Amino acid sequence: MTFQESVAAAQSWSQQHLPTRAEARATIPAWCFERRLGRSLRSVAFSVALTAAIGVAAYVFIPMTWQWLPMWVAYAFVCGTVATGVWVIAHECGHRALAEGTKVQDAIGFVLHSSLLVPYFSWQRSHAIHHAKTNHLSEGETHVPRRADSAPGLRTTAVRARLGRRLFGVFTLVSRLLFGWPLYLIAGLTGGPERGVTNHFWPHAPFSSALFPKAWRGRVRWSSAGVLAVVALLVLWAFAAGSVFPVLVLYVGPYLVVHAWVVAYTWLQHTDVDIPHHDGEEWSFVRGVFNTVDRPYGRLVDFLHHRIGTTHVAHHLDARIPHYHARAATRALAESFPDLYRFDPTSPRRALWRVATECHVVERAPNGWRYSS
Repeated sequence: MTFQESVAAAQSWSQQHLPTRAEARATIPAWCFERRLGRSLRSVAFSVALTAAIGVAAYVFIPMTWQWLPMWVAYAFVCGTVATGVWVIAHECGHRALAEGTKVQDAIGFVLHSSLLVPYFSWQRSHAIHHAKTNHLSEGETHVPRRADSAPGLRTTAVRARLGRRLFGVFTLVSRLLFGWPLYLIAGLTGGPERGVTNHFWPHAPFSSALFPKAWRGRVRWSSAGVLAVVALLVLWAFAAGSVFPVLVLYVGPYLVVHAWVVAYTWLQHTDVDIPHHDGEEWSFVRGVFNTVDRPYGRLVDFLHHRIGTTHVAHHLDARIPHYHARAATRALAESFPDLYRFDPTSPRRALWRVATECHVVERAPNGWRYSS
């Protein structure tokens, strides 16, 4: 079934029977939910070792001068692309997909995410809400679209009309891929309107505390401490080197690439011209799951990123499925629910441009809230 055909089938959701979460989950083989620490640790070791090897090779072979900046840009892309695999594994720790226990997972996830300046427990909490309320228009979290008749929606429409489709698309791509991640952590940008302006490092005034209940605030402080420790190490590194240049080219460049990948993945998994959002009683967990899109990222990227982009529908049905079983789980869902499972064969590059130019505000439609061009 093509993407267009799956979209056409999805138009009739309000008239057809949706499986329950338990019914959908039951179609996946039981062994897909088995988590083996040894197998998971091999993935951790692979991603960390390959990232470190690329960093050491660059340090040894690329001169630390501005004249070699093009090579450092190439290094940032390669190292950041590989290091995204480290990010994905830390993300699995937050979902409890690495192993059966929690302490080992939290220790590994905390170290890996902190090393990438990600507040581990804070993001674990906000990402859990993203999964619990996928494509919910008011209670969702991350890449929640603006309603066309809201004040932010009207401003977005006005700016797009002033800049034009192509220029606004370029602006959207650059701003989201370069700055979307830190702005989400610091100010809750693209978060759901239900929780207001949030901050993953400081869950108190002047920011809204709605994202982090009282029981989570100690964990938020631990998360912030982990990130601050890594920032302190980076500052010490710059002082020891006598220049900020090594920190910029060896760490900051790959950091930007890692989080451009993360934003692009999340954006494309839940956004396209024919993907609806829902609100109120018309929303359901399963409807949110099957509004998630798998896309073709190619064998190399799939291998490096542990198939996070091509098995995301199954991941949203049950995030405890480890990455090494996700392909089998995806196949089971696609075979069991061919009219609901979404796979878009469009290249991610083209899909990203389509989303950046066409998907900005949503309007009420018969079957949910849909993007208006």
